[in-house]
Amino acid sequence: MRILLKATREGLGRLIVFADYIFPPKIIKRNEKEQKSIDKETKSLKLYHIYACPFCIKTRRVIKRLNLNIETRSVQNEEFRKHLPEVKVPCLRIENGDNIELMYESNDIIAYLEKKFN
Repeated sequence: MRILLKATREGLGRLIVFADYIFPPKIIKRNEKEQKSIDKETKSLKLYHIYACPFCIKTRRVIKRLNLNIETRSVQNEEFRKHLPEVKVPCLRIENGDNIELMYESNDIIAYLEKKFN
């Protein structure tokens, strides 16, 4: 039963990934100066995700729509997984000097990104 549930979840996730590919979000266009400034700000952001997770896809779509250059890190990679105290995705890692904030929940991440970069 557990294998069937995992296969169904993975299959549905892949279907959502395919739909995301077919129907990409409309990307915000900025002038070169604005985009460079935003690219500089996003260097301190990392998104931890799982490729076919629906909540991660939702978050990545907003990142793409806002034209943000945020590094994505798959928690399926052991090296990236150990950076998180708990494996819960999506997770936005916000580095501000020595201060590191981990933001979970796709809706919170999206609200943060839209407020800061929209």
